[in-house]
Order: sequence, then structure tokens, then C-alpha cells
Amino acid sequence: MMNINRKIFWDIDISELNVELHAQFIIKRVIQRGSLEDWIEIKKLYGLNFIKDEILKIRDLDTKTLSFFSKYFEIDKKKFRCYNTKQFFHQH
Repeated sequence: MMNINRKIFWDIDISELNVELHAQFIIKRVIQRGSLEDWIEIKKLYGLNFIKDEILKIRDLDTKTLSFFSKYFEIDKKKFRCYNTKQFFHQH
């Protein structure tokens, strides 16, 4: 696979990941748990436009990640799918 820290994929068999088929999953893991080096790696792999489009489609991003990418891409939070589909569970 790519040169991304395998520790952020601790719960799956990384050899099963397909960079095209599982792009959104890979991007989500990197933006929520990865390092700057991981971010640089997915930018090389997918390109910023593709990453932006995929982030906009993700259903569940934490508030901090949403705020960061809203500013990074200069996109109103309301345009993100995760902003419009809030999760229905309570945090403790």
C-alpha cells in the first residue's frame, strides 16, 4: 500500500485495502488519526480536489476535524454532509 502509518489502521487487515475502492475510508482515517506525513502522502496519492470531494461526503466527522477542513478548503460547514446528518447518540 502507500507510505501511511499502519497504526491508524489497527483494526483491519491493511492488505485488504484497495486505494481506489476504499479511498474515503483511507482519507477519513488519515484526517482524523494520521500525522502530517500521512496527510502529505494522501495528497500525493489522491490530490486535493479529490480529497475535498470525499471529505464533503463523509457522514461523521468530529467537530474539530470539520472545523479545520471548513477553514482549510474555505467551505461553509453547512456544505459538509456530516454537518447535516448529525449522529443520534449521546457522548458521555
